[in-house]
Amino acid sequence: MNATKLPGELGPIHFIGIGGIGMSGIAEVLMTLGYTVQGSDSKASPITARLVSLGATVFDAQRAENIGGAAVVVISSAIKKGNPELEEARLRKLPVVRRAEMLAELMRLKSNVAIAGTHGKTTTTTMVATLLDKGGFDPTVINGGVIHAYGSNARAGAGEWMVVEADESDGSFNRLPATIAIVTNIDPEHMDHWGTFDNLRKGFLDFVSNVPFYGLAVCCTDHAEVQALVGRVTDRRIVTFGFNAQADVRAVNLRFENGTALFDVLLQSEGIGARIDGCTLPMPGEHNVSNALAAIAVARHLGMTAADIRAALAGFAGVNRRFTKVAEVGGVTIIDDYGHHPVEIAAVLRAARQSTKGRVIAVHQPHRYSRLHDLFDEFCTCFNEADVVAIAEVYGAGEDPIAGATRDDLVAGLIAHGHRHAVALRA
Repeated sequence: MNATKLPGELGPIHFIGIGGIGMSGIAEVLMTLGYTVQGSDSKASPITARLVSLGATVFDAQRAENIGGAAVVVISSAIKKGNPELEEARLRKLPVVRRAEMLAELMRLKSNVAIAGTHGKTTTTTMVATLLDKGGFDPTVINGGVIHAYGSNARAGAGEWMVVEADESDGSFNRLPATIAIVTNIDPEHMDHWGTFDNLRKGFLDFVSNVPFYGLAVCCTDHAEVQALVGRVTDRRIVTFGFNAQADVRAVNLRFENGTALFDVLLQSEGIGARIDGCTLPMPGEHNVSNALAAIAVARHLGMTAADIRAALAGFAGVNRRFTKVAEVGGVTIIDDYGHHPVEIAAVLRAARQSTKGRVIAVHQPHRYSRLHDLFDEFCTCFNEADVVAIAEVYGAGEDPIAGATRDDLVAGLIAHGHRHAVALRA
């Protein structure tokens, strides 16, 4: 067997934190390929229940004895020194690999589309997978959210292509052997790892530059940072997408009807007159149309027809917690969205505004004190499309509180920045 491919017999593969959205997808694909998978998490969840139903052994607490007969241990950046299972693995001198390293090994078995960006990765990954499904590529997919059409965040396909969400938060996306690299946008995020915005910019440049000479970079030039990135890339083929007149794959004639986007696509890199008319996407929001353009660029590169692209977009079933309708009560539609960065919040609220003639009420729980602190002014101005904003207590994710970055600070900041109706959500 090729030395860059996983051996057929590895012994049990143990995942510490197997219930995490990134870890679980890799575990599921490995099981589908015939590997023995076990792991642990701090509590049971629908994700761990699914893995158990597929044949994994999952422990609902993290203890040294859980390692058992494991031959290799997989960890994410969330697993810190002192974890009892990690310490046991190192005591036994077992191979310990990062999540991205194991993902990279799976990717070496395939040609790959890797989707990176501060926002939109999960939805774009789902859209690329949806289009490739329709095109008959039967891709393997590992995503950062549950794809409604699959009922899971992962699937093992029989085709030669793999579609993965590439996580820039800890720099590990530069370990992934992407054949096609998508960049949706670049904003200052995860500075705890990168230190400076320039370091983050360099990380994305490396991500795009790592594609092989026969590969492709797909970049959104509506975003100033991505357009600047395009200008720094040499010796690699680039296809741009966006709403601007210079984009190779460009959306025009966009309108929204009852929460559905209708638009045409100009394929400007394919020659004069090349276009796909009559596209529909059953999701509101310009940001979702932008994500669809990235998927269309990949689909055209791989030879998909306009008819198949239209059909795939029209049937797009979405991804969990990305503008997901969860209920309708007393004439009120309740939407759940994972967005936790000000850019994401503003985009979701614009989409909500496009979807209703009534009021938009936002209920938001800030995620991490450090994010609220570092982007405080942006948080104070991203809720303008909401008629009412209710702010819950900050979810610290293990962080200690930071002065000036609390629920009440954000409410006061919203009011100071001109919001007419911002309130604290109290238990």
